[in-house]
Amino acid sequence: MCYLFEGFKDWKLYCEAKSMSLPDSVIEYECEQKNATPQSIQEGMLRAYSVMKDAVETGLTKEMKSRSGMIDNGAKKVFNYPLPVLSPEFQRLISRALAAKEVNSCMGRVVAAPTAGASGILPGTMVTLQEIHQLSDDKIIEGLLVGAGIALIIEQKASLAGAVGGCQAETGSAAAMASGAIVFCLGGSIEQVFNAVAITIQCMLGLVCDPVAGLVEVPCVVRNASAASIAFSSAQIALAQVGSVIPVDECIEAMGEIGASMESRYKETALGGLAATLTGQAISEKILIRDIEILPDNESGEQ
Repeated sequence: MCYLFEGFKDWKLYCEAKSMSLPDSVIEYECEQKNATPQSIQEGMLRAYSVMKDAVETGLTKEMKSRSGMIDNGAKKVFNYPLPVLSPEFQRLISRALAAKEVNSCMGRVVAAPTAGASGILPGTMVTLQEIHQLSDDKIIEGLLVGAGIALIIEQKASLAGAVGGCQAETGSAAAMASGAIVFCLGGSIEQVFNAVAITIQCMLGLVCDPVAGLVEVPCVVRNASAASIAFSSAQIALAQVGSVIPVDECIEAMGEIGASMESRYKETALGGLAATLTGQAISEKILIRDIEILPDNESGEQ
């Protein structure tokens, strides 16, 4: 029997009892659930990472202007800006997270990790981590498997969907997956991996899902960039053996409790937050009017 990813504490105990690594336990789970082989699981993850890298490249080299006009090649502008605020590496991190998410907003191919709304975070973090530390694809795949295990537990204890738990459930979960993956790839212990997850969740608690005009563009794209930076800061803190104080399982439970009590207008309905501002409403009305104008006669109700 494999471990069913019901909690972080038990995941750690299971791996220690079996003398098994975190990624191997995820492979074991996937093989049992899908009647697959370890090789096929690893090959699938490698294909997913290839799509992530392609999304980053596409977002930084191709025209990225969404139909709404709210997304207009922001990733390239950040990537090519001559003055790094912190460091060139940080600038590339932010640019890559923006790039992959812009590809999603422009109807391109991405990996929903764990959702399309958060699809820039793992590409941005893992591509940058690989570049900085010269890691192999195999090591990155191990990190992504750890991220998958983290998502399985969050899904059971809270949610991965903005419509259920707000943006904390989407960008927050993706950032937690990324921070845990970063720590693992850099040789951190299980305890450090889980501390990174807990610290990340603590930073993202309560974030609402308020997409302007109901489109996964604003503020979703820039939140992918900020979540990627939080993933790295949490990993750095955890690697230094700074504890999260609140155990990771309790952090996830808090996320679930907050999501359950969050008002519906803050959960992907476009009825609150930025979507309800004067500018947000004007954009929504403009997009609605334009969409109605381009409908064929037989769809607009005319005879």
